[in-house]
Amino acid sequence: MRSSPCPFCRLTFPASQLQRHANDHLEEEELRRDMELAREIAIAPTSPPKTLNNPVEHGMLFETSSGKTYERSSSRSDESSNCSGKMSIDEKVSHLARLQIRSTFYRVEDGLMALLRNCLESELGNSTCILSGSVIHFQSIESEDVGWGCGWRNIQMLSSHLVMQRQEARQVLFGGSGFIPDIPSLQRWLEIAWERDFDTVGSQHFNHKIYGTTNWIGTTECAALFRSFGLRARIVDFGPKEIKSPYPQKNSQGKRKADEVCGPIDKFLLRREPRDQDISQPGSSRHDSCNLADSTESDKCFTRNDKGRQVLVDWVWNYFSDNKFTKSGSNDVIVTDKAPLYFQHDGHSRTIVGIQVKHQLNGMNQYNLLILDPTHKTAALERSLKENVGWQKFIKRGVHTLKKLQYQLCHIDPGIAHAEELEQLKTLDSIFLEF
Repeated sequence: MRSSPCPFCRLTFPASQLQRHANDHLEEEELRRDMELAREIAIAPTSPPKTLNNPVEHGMLFETSSGKTYERSSSRSDESSNCSGKMSIDEKVSHLARLQIRSTFYRVEDGLMALLRNCLESELGNSTCILSGSVIHFQSIESEDVGWGCGWRNIQMLSSHLVMQRQEARQVLFGGSGFIPDIPSLQRWLEIAWERDFDTVGSQHFNHKIYGTTNWIGTTECAALFRSFGLRARIVDFGPKEIKSPYPQKNSQGKRKADEVCGPIDKFLLRREPRDQDISQPGSSRHDSCNLADSTESDKCFTRNDKGRQVLVDWVWNYFSDNKFTKSGSNDVIVTDKAPLYFQHDGHSRTIVGIQVKHQLNGMNQYNLLILDPTHKTAALERSLKENVGWQKFIKRGVHTLKKLQYQLCHIDPGIAHAEELEQLKTLDSIFLEF
């Protein structure tokens, strides 16, 4: 059985035990932070001075561990930050890193991905599956974000993998907290990304404010958020030729102007021509109403044959396989270090955690995207996987289900960007691949 090192202590564990062990580390980190916060509160003076350590000054809104929300406007006499009375970006980051709230989620013993791997291994027939490592499923909650929070939940799922599987990402994400923040905290992080000039054109759509709203987000917000931490988040567009034609042509310098870009999924992206490596291997929507499926009886999108959608599926296979694995095998289930994919179409977003190819007797290959959907209940997923009954309807999506006009993927390449590369990441662009 394949073993992998824990990103926290570097001890090696079988895949079936790794996520549970990593969760123990996360719980220990949460307890440590809670104790530190309690100590700070205990030693704080009764009437704290107006310093940057006061978590509720300068008009910023915060939720404390007790669940109470406080707001205070900055005063003209307050000189603790700068002459204008406003907090610098570094100060906001410091505050948010200390006061962000860890998101709650339904804990699956041994991990959801380990259960999925067991079910895939037990299937009859000749197939090859490639899965991301540890991923925590974050479901939309009726009282919090049902109907608008899919994008945030998928960001949390991607973040869970990065925190548990990539040491360099865990050190930079969310102030190095080592946990996944709740949606209000993520909204604050996105506002800071915008303030640091990541996706400035797209931020104008929201008037540079997202905290405390139920606005839908999509691929560009996902990419901007991760890029602000130095992560190499990339966007790939898939669609018919009709989608590509409205985009402006390159100028004499080979660039497009941001204010001229428009499109049906995200009008704030700069499209560029795909290179061979973009097709063979990888390097937002404003309408995230959280539909449960790609197509319905009322779907009025273009009708294309499955062969066109195979472009997307082939790209996903090449991404997860990284040209290291073949499509032939006998019920091989491979756990890779590739991060999950943020998967967007008009109406909903989900997380692709792997792909399966079934080798049929007629020599043809049948593909299934392996998807975690934030609209599904984690407990229902766990039960179906443990019983090995009905889990396919939750997780498997064949090529024939891809009925939407356009799709977007966000993938996160390894490594951390610095200096000039980080500046380049502030302007979002994408690769366009035609169906």
